[in-house]
Amino acid sequence: MTAQSTSSVGTMGSLAAQARLSLRSFRRRRWIGWGFILPWFIGFLIFDLGALLLNFYLSMTTFTVGARTPDWVGFANYERVLSGDRLARLSFTNTVYFVGLSVPLGMLVAFTLALLLNSDIRGRGAFRTVFYLPSLVPVAAASIIWLFIFRTRNGLLNLTLGLVGINPIPWLSRPEWAKPALVLMSLWFFGQQMVIYLAGLQGIPSELYEASDIDGANSIHKLFKITIPLMTPMLFFNLVMGIIGSFQVFTAAFLMTQGGPVNATLFYMLHLYNNAFRYFRMGYSSAMAVVLFFVILVLTLLVNKTSGRWVYYGGT
Repeated sequence: MTAQSTSSVGTMGSLAAQARLSLRSFRRRRWIGWGFILPWFIGFLIFDLGALLLNFYLSMTTFTVGARTPDWVGFANYERVLSGDRLARLSFTNTVYFVGLSVPLGMLVAFTLALLLNSDIRGRGAFRTVFYLPSLVPVAAASIIWLFIFRTRNGLLNLTLGLVGINPIPWLSRPEWAKPALVLMSLWFFGQQMVIYLAGLQGIPSELYEASDIDGANSIHKLFKITIPLMTPMLFFNLVMGIIGSFQVFTAAFLMTQGGPVNATLFYMLHLYNNAFRYFRMGYSSAMAVVLFFVILVLTLLVNKTSGRWVYYGGT
């Protein structure tokens, strides 16, 4: 065997040894990684997946608080939710009304303010802080604040409207005004969306606007041809999160109106809560939760399915 052949064999052996060491190192790092995520994974199995499976099981029973063993009823609870419970249909209609108004309005307000706060104005940092702070207030505390704002007599909103000659509006005591009032209150929490839009706006290359200036584009052209197309990923994210969050609206209606007046603000989650913790119909409320889960899942999938037509990711 020549010296060159011996050298080649030695090199191959060295490479094979390095490969074996690399493989062992990879396997060791992989098990270390699994060890770090194990506490989360155990918590997920017990508190998330386990709770979900238990909820599916209870939704097929007549389980009530204090009952020893639940009675199996199959899909009877689902039939009642979908066709037999008038309040379930009413609460779902109220929720769809709330989602249909609060989500697009919240996105519009947040996006408009993000555009304004992204411009070169004096005190821009202070304005950003002021507009973001309300979103840090817990919903329960915000509900108490808005109870005083919506008061028919001496409420801040009616006092402001009185300055322009508008008579006091019974915001929370009339069915036709109660839902719009809660939609208006939901705009209080636009700060989180605004921050996401600001991050997106600051990521748009300035060269695009400079090139559009050379081409003679005005502000409207820049908005619809550059800004909005490049902001569609953020719009898509906020749309999905808004739908998911708005379908679960509960706290404001629970603290401010208790579902009234005349069930005008009886939202789906409030009706679910009443069945679970007022009437102790855990089986029926579990079925309601499953129905809501699939409604949100289907809507999310539909939005995701259509995103390819209007969401633009740079380079794709």
